[in-house]
Amino acid sequence: MSTPEPSTMPLSTATEGIMNPGTNDSIWTRLVRPTSGQSVLITLASSVAAVFIAMIIAGLLLLVTGKNPIDAYGKMLHAGLTPVKLVEAMQRATPLIIAAVAVAIGFKMNLFNIGVEGQFLIGMFFAAVVGAKVHMAAPLHVTFVIIIAMIAGAAWSGIAAYLKVKKGVNEVIATIMLNSIALSVIDWLFTSYFRYQSSASLDVKSKPLPKTAWMPVLFTVTSKTGRSTQHQTLTSFVLIALLVVVLFWLVVYKSKFGFRLRASGYNAVAARTAGISSSRMIVVAMLMSGAVAGLAGLPYLLGESHAYGPSRPDGYGFNGIAVALLGRNHPAGIIAAAFLWGFLDSVSAPLQIAKLPQSIVLVLKAIILITVVIVNEVVGRRVAKRTADRTAAQLALPTAAVAA
Repeated sequence: MSTPEPSTMPLSTATEGIMNPGTNDSIWTRLVRPTSGQSVLITLASSVAAVFIAMIIAGLLLLVTGKNPIDAYGKMLHAGLTPVKLVEAMQRATPLIIAAVAVAIGFKMNLFNIGVEGQFLIGMFFAAVVGAKVHMAAPLHVTFVIIIAMIAGAAWSGIAAYLKVKKGVNEVIATIMLNSIALSVIDWLFTSYFRYQSSASLDVKSKPLPKTAWMPVLFTVTSKTGRSTQHQTLTSFVLIALLVVVLFWLVVYKSKFGFRLRASGYNAVAARTAGISSSRMIVVAMLMSGAVAGLAGLPYLLGESHAYGPSRPDGYGFNGIAVALLGRNHPAGIIAAAFLWGFLDSVSAPLQIAKLPQSIVLVLKAIILITVVIVNEVVGRRVAKRTADRTAAQLALPTAAVAA
C-alpha cells in the first residue's frame, strides 16, 4: 500500500470543484458534480461494488473449505441484526470513526499517517495518567481529559512532521518507527512510574480516573435468549465521534483553510506558486491528524476501563486506515465503513458458536481492503482519463474558433 501520488495538473484544474461557495445548486447537482475529480455517486458505487466483490471471493473460499457461503452469510446477518449486536457494532465503530478521520486528514494533504496506532496509545496513556491527578466537575474533567489526549497525540505526530519538513524523512517510515517507539516509551513509563495496583483487584493498571471523568452511558440494550441474558451499552462518546466527523467536513470541505489544504495535497508545486506554503500545510495536517488520533482510545478509557493497563486495545490505527480507504475519506463514507467493520467484529463470536470459521471475518476484511484499493484505482484512472479528454476538448474550442 503506498501513499497516493500527487497530481501534476495545474492548480486551477486540480482544485476545480474542491470548493465553490455561493452556489445555489440542487442536492442532485451536488451529488453528481465532480468533486476532486470524481462524483460522490461514483465514489459510493465503487466502494459498494468492492464490498460485494469481496463477499463473492470470500464465498468461493468458503466453498473450497467445504462450507456453505449462503449459510455462513445468513448466520452472520441473523446474529448481527439483533438489537444487542447492532449496538455492539456501533460501540466498536466509535473509535474506528475517529481513527479513520485522523487518517483521512493526512490523505487530504497527500500524507500517509500510518502512525495513528502509536498516536492514539500515547493520547490514551497521558489522558489516563494526567486525568487521574486532577479533580474537577464532571463536564470540565471530561473536557480536560479530551484536551490532554489531543495534545499528546498531536505532539507525537509533530515529530514525524518535523522529520518530513526539516529532514526530508518520508512520513510512512517515520510514523511506523514512532509506533514502535510509542509502545516502548509507554511500557517503560507505566512500569517505572505509573503502575498502580489496588488491594481489591489483581489487575495492574494506572491510577483509576475519578468518576467525574467517566463518559455517561447513552443507553443499554438487553436481550434474552433462553436462560441467558445479554447486555450491551453504548457510551455517549459516540456523539463526540460524530462531532469529529462533522468538524472534519466543515474544516476540510467548507473552509478556506480546507481548500488550501486540499489544493496543496493535489499539487504542492502549483499551490506554492499560488502562495500556499506546502511545508506549513504538512505540519498543520500532521498535528491535526495526531490530535484526532489521540481521541481514538478514549471510548475505551472513559467508557470501560477508566484506567490504562496492559489490556489496552490495539489495532484502531490500522483498522482506521482500512475504514478511511473504504469510506474514500468522505465523512459519510467513513461512518458507514466504520459501522461495517464494527458489524463484522460483533458477529465473530456467534460464528464460532455456529461452528463456522471465525477467521472468515478477518479474511473478508482483508479481501474488502484489497478489492476497494483495486476498484478505486480502476475507477480513478477511468474518471481521470475522461476528465482529461473533456478538458482537452474544451481547450481545443478556442483554437478551432480562431481558425474559423
